[in-house]
Amino acid sequence: MKLSKILMCLLSTVVSSSISLSALAADSGLAIPVIEGQPTLADFSGMQPNSALARSMTRVENFVQREPDDGDPATQRTEVYVGYDQERLYAIFLAFDSDPDQIRANMSSRENIEEDDTVGITIDTFNDQRAAFAFQSTPMGIQWDARWTEGSSRRAGFDTTWEAVWDSDAELTDQGYMVSMSIPLRSMRFPATEEQLWRVQFERQIPRLGEEAYWPAYSIDIEGRLNQTAMLRGIRDVSPGNNSQIIPFMFAREVDALDTGALGGPMFDRTSEQDFGVDAKFVFNDSMVLDLTLNPDFSQVESDEPQVTVNERFEVQFPERRPFFVENADFFATDSTLVFTRRIVDPEGGVRFTGRSGDYGFGTILINDEAPGQNREAGDPLRGEKANIGILRGFRDISDQDRVGFLFTDRELGEGYNRVLSLDGRFKLTDNWTTQAQLVGTDSEHVHGGESATGYQRNLQVNRVGRMYNNHTHYIETTSDFRSELGFQQRFFSSDTSGVHQRSSFSFYPEGSSINHWSATAFGVYMEDMSGTKIYSQLGPQFNVDFDTTGFGVQWTDYSEILLPGDFPGLFTSQIYKYDNWQVNFENNTLDTVEFEASYRNGTTLNLVPPIGQLPNVADTNRYDVSFLWRPIDRLRINNTYFYTELETSGGSKVFSNEIIRSNWNYQFSKELSLRFITQYDKTEAGPATRLEDDENLNFDLLLRYVINPWSAFYVGYNSNQSNFDIVEMEGERELVTANHLRRDGDQFFVKFSYLFQR
Repeated sequence: MKLSKILMCLLSTVVSSSISLSALAADSGLAIPVIEGQPTLADFSGMQPNSALARSMTRVENFVQREPDDGDPATQRTEVYVGYDQERLYAIFLAFDSDPDQIRANMSSRENIEEDDTVGITIDTFNDQRAAFAFQSTPMGIQWDARWTEGSSRRAGFDTTWEAVWDSDAELTDQGYMVSMSIPLRSMRFPATEEQLWRVQFERQIPRLGEEAYWPAYSIDIEGRLNQTAMLRGIRDVSPGNNSQIIPFMFAREVDALDTGALGGPMFDRTSEQDFGVDAKFVFNDSMVLDLTLNPDFSQVESDEPQVTVNERFEVQFPERRPFFVENADFFATDSTLVFTRRIVDPEGGVRFTGRSGDYGFGTILINDEAPGQNREAGDPLRGEKANIGILRGFRDISDQDRVGFLFTDRELGEGYNRVLSLDGRFKLTDNWTTQAQLVGTDSEHVHGGESATGYQRNLQVNRVGRMYNNHTHYIETTSDFRSELGFQQRFFSSDTSGVHQRSSFSFYPEGSSINHWSATAFGVYMEDMSGTKIYSQLGPQFNVDFDTTGFGVQWTDYSEILLPGDFPGLFTSQIYKYDNWQVNFENNTLDTVEFEASYRNGTTLNLVPPIGQLPNVADTNRYDVSFLWRPIDRLRINNTYFYTELETSGGSKVFSNEIIRSNWNYQFSKELSLRFITQYDKTEAGPATRLEDDENLNFDLLLRYVINPWSAFYVGYNSNQSNFDIVEMEGERELVTANHLRRDGDQFFVKFSYLFQR
């Protein structure tokens, strides 16, 4: 026993010394050497550097856990070898594993890597601790890239719409796996200085253990990510060079669809469409980017994930995927979402200019939108009119992670306009506490002219991030004449509201237990209108328990919602509605081929779709959300989603039921070639206690993809849709009526091709 204690003590000392040395290395920074040649996995055969080139690279090791045991050494050894030349940054990961047969690695399409083992690198090229480029790869070499943004705005965290061209290779071995990353410098932006001073972080994810490990240590006890990175020194005399990208595209489709606005009534109409356009990107001074677009490629190839939209009082937000708006999108992000680019529906062309110079950053967008003037009747003064849009953003970084900035947007249509000016700032108070403040003013005039209306919004939040205690306190006040036509304003940010929402959570990490951590959270909301009348409150506790591969949560919430005159047709006096519900959540990824998530909600809710002539009422509700990802073989990915929502009156009369079933099958022939099939079924069944009508829809989506890189791709697709309708003849006119069966209402066949020319 004494000998074993001595050995354990020695082992603990060695491990502690290794971690201390790693911490010292992180504090002092990482020196990266110039290397002669391009390293490959062959230079590391046998999971060790076995060539002069490999041995000339700087080695990083001694990763530290963030999850599940913050601060402990990683359970599996990882070594990273880094170097650079005048054109590329290289990183070779040696991911050792004591049980290599359990490594999760699947052949999937780019960025669909969740629940696979991964390694990655995050690089803050401006050393501003505010934004960074991130690159990850699986043991199959499947790429994932994103742009990280610090803070708590809607754009904070990883933004995977950012795309880069880089190379990766990988190999599974009897000791684990190896990954090679070769990142062109011109795929990133950085200052035009003789010697670069960057920040870097390496990571490894092991899903079967629920483990996240980093070098240097990235602790949950400290707010922020990039402030916990290591300095990267040694890169000299580099430049992205003359980085120009020209991306022409061609899109052609043939559509046979129901035209509900046809002369004489609804009829099918077959049309053909061919579209050509070009996107161009030019980089100046290594850090300034000019984007141009002519007849931009806004065709939607990727399918939005389903969301429940029935009986929702506020708009549901879908993510932006279109390439023109992607680069440096976080430049335009503030806590209040004042730039939501999906509001720009059908532009003819546009220009974006974004970049940084020292502590200053800027961004501007000039674009138009044809959508407001389309599908208007003859004689409408807005027929054929286009909205002209201008956006200007500027900010200055102060101290380590403080920033102040302004944002101006202008949308003009007809005789009207909407202008928004915002001043905002983010300030780090301590290692754990941060605050954000924003003041927004708007000036609007109706499209047909008239008096202008001005409004304002005040927005202040204080946050704490730590291991044991987390806090979010957020106060927002918005006047009734506040308008942001390019923004997205949900409940907390809507006009004529003033309120605060508060979330506090305590987390505990029991030692010697299968429970990694458990937490208790309280969330509360109180809102009133600008006259001081209460309009909404919410209060409820939540409890969560997390194991290595399993999570469980339960919560109860009590609501009080007041509808004022004007909030609902026929409502002339204020009405108070009280309702409550409870919800349980469960998720598990223990098996390497299956990932499962489910939630169930039961209780009461506000029925916003009563019969015509009746007012909203409180109804009983049940809701199921289920997500099931299955990988029967490593090339086939089947993602199934099921949503079911049901409302009944307190007397047992049915209001409605809404059901969404979606199945997404993707077979990956190679990294580049895949075949995707999606089927989605939506059904709303209306009862006697609603104004809704029965609605049923079935959609099939087939897509063959050959993707060389995010900008060079070839697509062939077919889409077919069916819904519950009939066309009947009534007094010589055709009319559309609801039916009890499905009938095809449209299908399309399309081809899309784009190619990146870069120099």
